[in-house]
Amino acid sequence: MKGESREEGCVFCNRRDCDDREHYVLHRGCSWYILLNLYPYNSGHLLLVLNRHQPMLSGCTPAEVQEMSLLLQVMERALQETYHPDGINCGYNGGTSAGAGIPEHMHVHMLPRWAGDTNFMSTIGSTRVMPQTLDQSYELLRPVIARLARSQG
Repeated sequence: MKGESREEGCVFCNRRDCDDREHYVLHRGCSWYILLNLYPYNSGHLLLVLNRHQPMLSGCTPAEVQEMSLLLQVMERALQETYHPDGINCGYNGGTSAGAGIPEHMHVHMLPRWAGDTNFMSTIGSTRVMPQTLDQSYELLRPVIARLARSQG
């Protein structure tokens, strides 16, 4: 984004050991962590990030894929419980040509969607209208994700 300084190294590797609140990390598992997207499409836009620097799903171990599946369920349930969306988008972009903003580090996007939530602001004005700040999203989602992750085992 214009006017922002780029941090050194991989932004996701840098979040492996950081102040969770300051960097909007909502949960840490064995191989993955969940955080809010700093440049969300809409409120509640979550990222599931692999703890190690690995670009593609095919490079994940079976244990990593299993934990990923469980945490995606936690994320989906948390979004449904917190935001009551009409739908959910979930996916990852494998490589720059697929749209990955950070192609060298595996991460999965998940975000709530509502009928008619697309608007002209992003297209025409390169601006997003967010009904909630990242701090507000963090405060809503953190306890829900913690509870759901505990119940997952």
